[in-house]
Amino acid sequence: MVSIEIRLTIPFTILTLLKNQQALIWMRLASYTPQKRCPAPSKQLTKEWSNFSMEPLPQYLSLELSPSEERSTWQARALKRQDTLTKPPGSLGVLESLAVQLSAIQLVDQPRVDQAQAIIFAADHPAAQHGTSAFPTEVTAAMVGNFLAGGAASSVLAQIHGIPLMVIDVGVDTPYPLPQVSPDRFQRYEVSAGDITTEAALSREEFKRTIEIGRQCIADLPQSTNLLILGEMGIGNTTPSSALASALLEEDIEGLVGRGTGVDEEGFKRKTNVIRTVLERWTHVELEGSHRVAEAVRQLGGREMSAVLGAMLEAVQRDIPILVDGFIISAVALALVKMHPEARHCLIFSHRSQERGHQRILAALQGDPLLSLDLRLGEASGALTAYPLLRAACALHNQMATFEEAAVPNRDDLV
Repeated sequence: MVSIEIRLTIPFTILTLLKNQQALIWMRLASYTPQKRCPAPSKQLTKEWSNFSMEPLPQYLSLELSPSEERSTWQARALKRQDTLTKPPGSLGVLESLAVQLSAIQLVDQPRVDQAQAIIFAADHPAAQHGTSAFPTEVTAAMVGNFLAGGAASSVLAQIHGIPLMVIDVGVDTPYPLPQVSPDRFQRYEVSAGDITTEAALSREEFKRTIEIGRQCIADLPQSTNLLILGEMGIGNTTPSSALASALLEEDIEGLVGRGTGVDEEGFKRKTNVIRTVLERWTHVELEGSHRVAEAVRQLGGREMSAVLGAMLEAVQRDIPILVDGFIISAVALALVKMHPEARHCLIFSHRSQERGHQRILAALQGDPLLSLDLRLGEASGALTAYPLLRAACALHNQMATFEEAAVPNRDDLV
């Protein structure tokens, strides 16, 4: 797929943010130094890291899809229409294949993405206390307010596209003033989590709960929703994402770990050591197949990542296309496809992130991203940037005239 290369230099300006507690949080950024701590690998596994097996996957992780034959029929119809439009075959490139894919996902002749929904799941990560990020964990809480106030990149992009943005707090640990907004803009759930250097990220009960939260968020959307854009917010979440990618790809972390929010060399070493500590424990898990994938998300991921997985499961089941964001969302998408390979058809990859691990995940998923802009913000910003391409693909597919309608000779007519 053709990628668009654009390089931008944007000066970073600290805005005067919010009031009271959030202002104090941002003042800390100038003097913050990550703690230089990383636990030594432990030979004794905690009880939470013990193996378990279930057969089959539990209902909350299940997926029921329309028959593949039905999708093939809609795909063939879309391809046939593309051949009749007033253009040389294939001349609109990726815009043609996007329209065909959307038709097959939505099971319609005229695909649409004009009723898109963006959702950002937010949570903190206890492992961030080991100095794996360039920013303090309090920033997660501050950004929740920033999303809702319209000051974040994703907020701006969602607004200019007319896409409603919902923020779901599934584990932000720093207290913050709860916004007085409607449930279709903000929801909050208290979910406990563990430090993945010493225990599983989530207990089995909390894992099930976060999956169900994600699924319910999608089930509650209007039936007219025709595209899902998922994002995440959680300081330090590239660390569990790298661990999860390594476990799912069965590859060493060399080449998978990036600098996230921009850690320096010492911070990068701490981050790498933390991930190696986590993965040493993971080597003792002997589950296979889909059960191993689910356990990897539970033990190595985080609260927002599990909620994203739940949202993906429900969206796929409801034939809603998913415009996949960057590294972290793609790591969850990898888990989804490892559990349910048939879900791959619902995924559209928005961009290629600057995070090194993202390249490996895209290759494993055979994902050809729409854009390559050196982005590494996350928060659904890459997917929201790529969204207009989907609008264009649908408009061209639905509104272009056929050769017959426009009375334009087709090349077949000249034979």
